[in-house]
Amino acid sequence: MGTVIGIDLGTSTTEAAVICDGKPVMVLNPEKEIITPSAVGLDSSGNWVVGSRARAQYLLSPENTAIEVKRKIGTSEEIRLGKQSYTPVKLSAKLLEYVKTYASEYLEEEITRAVISVPAYFDEIQRQATVRAGQEAGLQVERIINEPTAAALSYGLEHMEEESHVLVYDLGGGTFDVTLLEMFDGVLEVKASNGDNQLGGKDFDEKLMQWLNERFKKKHGVDLMQDRYAAVKLKEEAERCKKLLSTQETCHILVPVIAEKGGRPLALDEEITAEQFEEIVRELLERTHRPIDVVLADSDILPEEIDSVILVGGSTRMPVVVKDIQAYLHIVPVRAVNPDYAVAEGAAIQAGMIQGSIRPEDGIVMTDVNPYTLGIRAMDDMTDDRMSVVIPRNVTIPVTRSQIYSTSWSGQTDAHIEVYQGESGLASSNHFLGDFVVSGIPAARAGSEKIGVQFSYNMNGMLDVKASILSTGKEASIEINMLEEKALQEEGIDVSRWKESTLARQFRTVIRRGEKALESSQIQDEPFMQEEIEDGLHYLKEALVKEDQEAALEAEEHLLKLLLELD
Repeated sequence: MGTVIGIDLGTSTTEAAVICDGKPVMVLNPEKEIITPSAVGLDSSGNWVVGSRARAQYLLSPENTAIEVKRKIGTSEEIRLGKQSYTPVKLSAKLLEYVKTYASEYLEEEITRAVISVPAYFDEIQRQATVRAGQEAGLQVERIINEPTAAALSYGLEHMEEESHVLVYDLGGGTFDVTLLEMFDGVLEVKASNGDNQLGGKDFDEKLMQWLNERFKKKHGVDLMQDRYAAVKLKEEAERCKKLLSTQETCHILVPVIAEKGGRPLALDEEITAEQFEEIVRELLERTHRPIDVVLADSDILPEEIDSVILVGGSTRMPVVVKDIQAYLHIVPVRAVNPDYAVAEGAAIQAGMIQGSIRPEDGIVMTDVNPYTLGIRAMDDMTDDRMSVVIPRNVTIPVTRSQIYSTSWSGQTDAHIEVYQGESGLASSNHFLGDFVVSGIPAARAGSEKIGVQFSYNMNGMLDVKASILSTGKEASIEINMLEEKALQEEGIDVSRWKESTLARQFRTVIRRGEKALESSQIQDEPFMQEEIEDGLHYLKEALVKEDQEAALEAEEHLLKLLLELD
């Protein structure tokens, strides 16, 4: 069947690994390097450039180059390169095609199979989009593996005799994951995962960029972010400075000519200390705390019961990150794995298990969990928008769960099954995944006919939903296509523009109450309530942006209930 490779498709960089003699070995790219920048572009002739060449081109031709595409995968947003627009799937496929090509050359065989890693907190749409990118690149995607789980596999292969609770802290270029695992007798059991798909090293860069830009504006009255080329240079300097401050106490930034004013060249000249940098990124560090709290609560584990915190992802090289973890959990994190390579190595270990290059008796028994609650829209005495849970979050996968439902009105002959993912009690406030209809229900009085709904969630994080009429056995099902247009339309809404809505004044008060509640000290001890209120505010603002008064009223009612509980 051929060799299966492991690929860490990252926001900033991409790596590949393969099993040789029972151990993971990193694959070298054409530049004889392990790390490939996750950059894709078009050169002046319209030819594709990928990796280091594309990253170098970004400085000179940002309009023809895309970086950090992973942040947008699973959304409907397109990325413009020159005069053409491309989907995140298409550009990710180009990157994976490049990996496939150089892995084939390095291993001297045609590579057509891969295990690809994704953040643990990626939703179903993002996972399916990643699979599709692999397929477009000519790869048979054998498994999607969560990044912290992959890193834990890399760690566990050398620590199979340990019995411990391990917290994997994975801060990459664009995403953040926390996973709690229990290791015993060669078994690696994932207890819970949580994270933030919009938090990573990129955001630390942007905080520093904002700080530098504000200083520049005060000195010269020029906004560097309004000039694409100046902004790219500013980003490069922010990244360089962040890395330097990982090994030294100060960093001097000097760009002799970064802008002009009145025909006069302007220089960017700033000195930044490690202490200043810590204050600049303080809000980002604090954002890592809630996922940690949720994972510990879901696992029913106290901080003092954690045996080790393993750092994964290049962004954990920042001393401020290590310092924050130590202060928050009162435990010194360890670099038991290479933060840049561990995920690709773990993906390769999983690949080795699939193809048989790692024998079952030499491997690790691994379990994983689904990071989000899954359910359907149902009716009760209060609403027709109840989120009826079929599979709770952080249940070990693969898993199959069923629920029995009754007809809602007399003479009902069809049942519309709407599938959602999320933690809100209101189905419409969660993420819509797909729907189908089971028809042919015998006409009878309300509640007398029963419909069984079954969810099957596999190791790739893919979901199959089946519904059957119990009295006749007739079935209908759906294999959720996460890239359907209807699902895509749910993505990419900028809720920060809610104040521009014609409905804004009507809901301004409840939004202020919700935002004030999130700032209170009381909410810090209740991570679940904090998450619920954050979600409630998001869906209310989203409804306002869409000018959907009915949805806004429902979201307001839900938010008011939460605020009442908090009082």
